Amino acid sequence: MAEFDYDLFVIGAGSGGVRASRVAASYGARVAVAEEHRIGGTCVIRGCVPKKMLVYGSHFAEELQDASHYGWTVEGMKFDWAVLRDTVQRDVDRLESAYTATLDNNKVDHFHERAVVAGPHSVKLASGREVTAKYILIAVGAWPVMPDFPGNEHCITSNEVFHLAELPKRVVIQGAGYIAMEFAGIFNALGCHVTVVNRSETLLRGYDDAVRDRLLQITLARGIDYKFNSPIRKVEKQADGSLMVFAGDHDPLPADIVLVATGRTPKTAGLGLENAGIELGKKGEIPVDAFSKTSCDSIYAVGDVTNRVQLTPIAIREGQAFADTVFGGNPRSIDHDLVPSAVFSQPPIAAVGLNEGQARNRYGTIKVFTSDFRPMKNVFASRPERGLYKLVVDAGTDRVLGIHMIGPDAPEILQAAAIAVQAKLTKADFDATVALHPSMAEELVLMR
Repeated sequence: MAEFDYDLFVIGAGSGGVRASRVAASYGARVAVAEEHRIGGTCVIRGCVPKKMLVYGSHFAEELQDASHYGWTVEGMKFDWAVLRDTVQRDVDRLESAYTATLDNNKVDHFHERAVVAGPHSVKLASGREVTAKYILIAVGAWPVMPDFPGNEHCITSNEVFHLAELPKRVVIQGAGYIAMEFAGIFNALGCHVTVVNRSETLLRGYDDAVRDRLLQITLARGIDYKFNSPIRKVEKQADGSLMVFAGDHDPLPADIVLVATGRTPKTAGLGLENAGIELGKKGEIPVDAFSKTSCDSIYAVGDVTNRVQLTPIAIREGQAFADTVFGGNPRSIDHDLVPSAVFSQPPIAAVGLNEGQARNRYGTIKVFTSDFRPMKNVFASRPERGLYKLVVDAGTDRVLGIHMIGPDAPEILQAAAIAVQAKLTKADFDATVALHPSMAEELVLMR
């Protein structure tokens, strides 16, 4: 491989790219990575990590409200957005430093500039330098979609929401996927008036119907407004700097910010893939085989840019498998079935496996077990909100095909339960497990 500058050149230093770089280097490869933004990628810099910290911060509103039921008197409560925002950004800085140290500790060269594919074995940096490599890995992730409507320049995406100068009083969010619902919960808990506008009448498409309906009921009761079948037609900026949102056939909605959360698209524009004969898929994704190889034998792609499963743990596993396959002599592919997922809405949702509709279509005869309960925490705090857990079971084999949950700490509970689904355990195995009492998790083994 001495004929090349590097054995591996990675474009994109997000979760998948950093993992692939580190592991490939551990196998003795000469590795370089280019990142045009900040090392760490979407999840660490502008995605799941800072967003989860905002979720934690917003939860204190509920906890402080409930404190009196547990004997606590809290006086002079107030919230300072700048403190939370800046604390989150300091932790983002810490994590970026940690990711950079990982590259340095593994002797991975990193270029803080954009890189594009110049050929099957070469990349061109923004500085004009061309670098050659035996293999190239594309791990540039995805980018928020901004629909084309008049005034969209006044709107923000999830990239910018972490840097707001002040907490808005009125928030309009377009979209009803996981990003939209998570930020709707955050801003609602922090005291903002939140209106969700969506082009369809469905929120969180792909999640179990009963769980989605429960979230809608609870968030409506918490004060979030919804305008379904109402995509934004235009946004007008007012003289005082506020915004007026025209969505569907409704009266204009006044807003301080408009957050567009209508999905993410693979960040392949201008990446130069045509220079290596690689054609993009219908959604702009890079088509790859089971081992993440593109149509060019020397170029691979992992993570959101392939549009297989847009989740950080999947990108990490794909990056690991790529390095093991190409540099470790251990060919491995990743199973994209039975991937646990969570929506950190308020309350949160967690799921793994098939939902009820999917299971009926695939297996025909199924059994569905549910537990509709009021969490003890809510009972003590006089909150009427109820949790809902569901097990979807193949009637023929008794195998648990899916678990779907909404309620406090649902994602924390599901991670362990997902092991049971991955292991193809049966409802009888759940029934034979002793309940851990008192807990919400015990509902998983008490359904009859």
